[in-house]
Amino acid sequence: MRKALLAFLTLSAIMTQAQTAPSSVEKNPFLTEYSTIYGTIPFSQVCHSHYEEAIDRGMQIQNREIDAIVSNPEAPTFENTIVALERTGQDLNRVLSTFYPLLSADSDDDLMEISLRVSPKLSRHSTGISLNEGLWRRIKTVYDSRKSLSLDAEDAMLLQRTYDSFARSGADLKGERRDKYRELSASLSDMTTRFGQNVLKEMNTYEIWLGSDDLAGLPESSVEAAAQAAKEKGREGEYLFTLAQPTYMAFMKYSSRSDLREKFYRMYNSRNTGGEYSNVGLMADIADTRRQIANLFGKATYAEYALEKTMAETPANVNSLLDQLTEAYRPAQRKEFEEIEAYASKLEGHPVKLNAWDYSYYSNKLKEAKYEYDEEELRPYFELNNVIDGVFGLATRLYGLRFEHNPSIEVYHPDVKAYEVKEADGKFIGIIYTDFFPRASKRPGAWMTNFREEYIDESGSKVAPHVTIVMNFTKPTGSKPSLLTPYEVETFLHEFGHGLHGLLASTKYMSLSGTNVYRDFVELPSQFNENYLTQQEFLDGFARHYQTGEAIPAHLVDKIVNTSQYGAGYACLRQLGFGLVDMAWHSTTDKVADPVAFERKAMEAVSMFPDVEGTMVCPTFSHIFSGGYAAGYYSYKWAEVLDADAFSMFLKNGLFDKATADSFRKNVLERGGTEHPMELYKRFRGQEPTIDALLERDGIKSADQNLPQPLPQPLD
Repeated sequence: MRKALLAFLTLSAIMTQAQTAPSSVEKNPFLTEYSTIYGTIPFSQVCHSHYEEAIDRGMQIQNREIDAIVSNPEAPTFENTIVALERTGQDLNRVLSTFYPLLSADSDDDLMEISLRVSPKLSRHSTGISLNEGLWRRIKTVYDSRKSLSLDAEDAMLLQRTYDSFARSGADLKGERRDKYRELSASLSDMTTRFGQNVLKEMNTYEIWLGSDDLAGLPESSVEAAAQAAKEKGREGEYLFTLAQPTYMAFMKYSSRSDLREKFYRMYNSRNTGGEYSNVGLMADIADTRRQIANLFGKATYAEYALEKTMAETPANVNSLLDQLTEAYRPAQRKEFEEIEAYASKLEGHPVKLNAWDYSYYSNKLKEAKYEYDEEELRPYFELNNVIDGVFGLATRLYGLRFEHNPSIEVYHPDVKAYEVKEADGKFIGIIYTDFFPRASKRPGAWMTNFREEYIDESGSKVAPHVTIVMNFTKPTGSKPSLLTPYEVETFLHEFGHGLHGLLASTKYMSLSGTNVYRDFVELPSQFNENYLTQQEFLDGFARHYQTGEAIPAHLVDKIVNTSQYGAGYACLRQLGFGLVDMAWHSTTDKVADPVAFERKAMEAVSMFPDVEGTMVCPTFSHIFSGGYAAGYYSYKWAEVLDADAFSMFLKNGLFDKATADSFRKNVLERGGTEHPMELYKRFRGQEPTIDALLERDGIKSADQNLPQPLPQPLD
């Protein structure tokens, strides 16, 4: 079944914006194949009213396609059942692959309402296919005869994934259990949609107006951006701040006003905890609904159910990794805090005990003192256009790819650009769209998604992928272009790694293409790319002062490299906290009655600050409550083990070693979900990964401590 249909439940909080206009069969662009360059989406022709019409029509067409498979008088075969099912839903996929990806990037109230209306319809449609008894009998017949079919690895994986998808979606359930599954699935779809919408709606309500006396410590870039935002609201002479991520992070890092840092912290971390857009009760309902679904399949918890088809396989293996990393990194975090508190106390002239709103400020002050490191000093060398050249250039040096901006390709917002991606010999690979700046209609964070995925169509022709990478970087101002921090460059590298995973896919089936892999494998290509930020050979290729053209001085590169381990203990425990609270929510055997107490207990093992009344993490934790990472947030740390282990091969053989890069491309980036990810990884690496490279990279252990520490699960 097509990925856009199967995954829509995890994407249903995503929204887009288009013009509104009357719809008709003749005018609706989704009702026919696009007659555009490379079959790209004709965004200017898309109106709000087109979506529901095209979705309804797409579901009707797919239902007829399913009926044709079920009523086929021929005996079930791999081709007439499994492949035929894989190729259903193209009309529906055409609209969903526009609707859901774009809804996260350019939303409005009308699109949110459309999302709420179509979500239950799509849930019923998806569930109806999964619970189609005639279709399930044909799938099971083919699956039961799999040993006699002589399938290649990719065909065998498609059969396995199809069977598992149906079995795990209730196909084997009977009577009341089947009806209950339908009910729970529809309810879950609605709740996850509302959760994501609440996060976006509440974020857009925050406007923090400050005066000139409130700006102490803030860098010029932050002050100028706030002045420009106020001017756009007609209030010159004032300064408008929001809780958008670049604004919030800069304020917490640089403002010398502890009272204002506390105010910002409390506002940011109390979002969606009360009022019209509260998610507190909703997240308990979501987790409990997932538990009930898992119970229908004989699993005590949702984590048991969700982890069956991952590299980790069991909650015990996930918890083992989280505990192992907590034990390794906790001493480093405590040492870091002792040093920061001692420095802060000296700086302030009185004892300082770190509060949550103090960490970024004092940590940054100590970092500057120890390493003479100031991110603002580095911004001029990371002008966005130069960074684009550098990040795209990484793929050129590793894989021979070329990126050519094509202004003839339509985009969905003026901030967006579209690039053709080609092999070194000029062969066309696909399209990548870039969308860099925050706006009120765009959700926070950074992500990659697909407008079209790679596959081989029925005629045997390769369908080229169209991917998009979306971020929220520091915007240009009237006097300066967009100048990025090293963290923002790292974010770009991360999302671009996901983009390459989609672009370089070379598979037969869409449902196995690109990022359609186990959740705890999908972050490997993205996090692998981040390693290059600390490599001088990479930075020397593009980091130039936006005014003088001067290459980034060696002493500034040294600062990036020398500070790469700074705060590793804090950073790791922070991520482990997210993983632990995710596992806690999805390991419950009863509905959570007190979400506040539950969250605090779940994160207690990695807690670093005194509790702050009225604040929580989970009401805005879209990753696990509306974004597909339920019982899967640990995968960022799991993949971090993989990426450090993989990058050690490049450190050994050469940062841009062609043979190593070719192997990574061939065995990881191209193969998608066509084989078990550990098999793909071992084919590249020559062995299973250990956590040693990660511990060495973060300075937690030295290279001469040679006892290998493997991931906590063997490959069967």
